Amino acid sequence: MYTIITPKQFLRQAHKFFKKHPDLSPRFAKIINDLCRDPFQPHLELHPLGGKLRGCHAVSLTGSYRITLTLMITDKEIILLDIGSHDEVYR
Repeated sequence: MYTIITPKQFLRQAHKFFKKHPDLSPRFAKIINDLCRDPFQPHLELHPLGGKLRGCHAVSLTGSYRITLTLMITDKEIILLDIGSHDEVYR
């Protein structure tokens, strides 16, 4: 079981995101639940990022929206970094 860590910056970003997209809240909750159990489940589409986001990973919320995160396997921690559209989170 992994621990989800939500820094203040992520919480602010998520609050703005869910004001615009309240319909995605149940999907987000399911993804977080699945991440806690096993972040390597194929349907999460966990993938490493490159460039300035090297060392981070992302999962798909929908086809258009992503959640970026840091995955610390040794500590069994997942630190949520950002949520938003593909272009917003990969900026």
